[in-house]
Amino acid sequence: MSLIRPATESDLDTLVALENRCFDGDKLSRRSFKSLIKPGAHLASVILVNNVIAGYSIVLFRTGTSLARLYSIALDPNYRGQGLAQALLADAESEALARHCLFIRLEVRNDNPNAIALYQKLDYHVFDDIEDYYEDGCTALRFEKRLHPETSQVIQKAPAYYRQTTEFSCGPAALMMAMTNIQPEYVMSRREELQLWREATTIFMTTGHGGCSPHGLALAALRRNFGVSLYINSSGVPFIDSVRSSEKRDVIELVHEDFIEQLTHFPATIEINPLGRGQFREILERHDNVLALISTWALNRNRAPHWVYVSKTDEHFVYISDPDTNDSRWQSETDFMHVPISIDAFTAMASFGRSRLRCLIAIHPSSKEQPPAHV
Repeated sequence: MSLIRPATESDLDTLVALENRCFDGDKLSRRSFKSLIKPGAHLASVILVNNVIAGYSIVLFRTGTSLARLYSIALDPNYRGQGLAQALLADAESEALARHCLFIRLEVRNDNPNAIALYQKLDYHVFDDIEDYYEDGCTALRFEKRLHPETSQVIQKAPAYYRQTTEFSCGPAALMMAMTNIQPEYVMSRREELQLWREATTIFMTTGHGGCSPHGLALAALRRNFGVSLYINSSGVPFIDSVRSSEKRDVIELVHEDFIEQLTHFPATIEINPLGRGQFREILERHDNVLALISTWALNRNRAPHWVYVSKTDEHFVYISDPDTNDSRWQSETDFMHVPISIDAFTAMASFGRSRLRCLIAIHPSSKEQPPAHV
């Protein structure tokens, strides 16, 4: 008879010993177990057989999204073949559903056929692979499972993903993802990331380096022969309401005026649109590759403007690729690429500042093939 319960600090010695028996590398430390046992956006569980810990699972929950990830699962070799791993997985999925997560992902070594067979048996599907993922250079396979039958289909292939390399270059990273998914031969690189930032920056923000303006990002895409439709709910200067210095405000206004003047030389569509729930959803459904401005409050409790790439929208979800992976030391790119967020939740987070600035930038294959502007 088995029992699954949350792990406690009194289990630490057993968990560390179990980890050492099950894995040769990529082991969780005692310190990591101690942190993951504490309350947070994660859950560590143990399975007991006759009051003896036979295995554990650790699930991560991405705040503000409908995605969970099985971070680690282990079963004592003496207890294998009894259905305990399947029981741990079922419990992890149940806990994910209880936290309103409708998709669960995991990573597994590609040389672990028994684990792969189990995941496939339980309706997990491969959507990506990552070379040199583990300490010994082994490739990881990324799996996803849909936890509710009414949600959309699982991801078949991961979109191109790029992690921003500075704290201020989310806009360029999101734009590179959009352009690469339209034109696979486009090369994403750190040099290009910084070049795009130089072209699109407002120069100043509240603190630190300037963020990228919607108009600056639109210009950067147009210069690379992509088409652009820019939807924004204000004709004012973006982000200026968060800058107190009159000198900095003057510079931001001048930069914005220059962006507007430069845009007149390109065939871009710029639409002042209230971007209420109906318009927001219609635009996202009509365009395949969209950059969206959000506030990071719902994701990490920081109020900062942030650009993400929207790779898909369906009846229930918006799927974002978030270039900022600095939320947690345990999270990987799996938690940030093509992440499902309910449309209502995403609409709520997709605004910034006291003025509630909303902005969507649709990127098209070329300026000659732009879809007609929404009327």
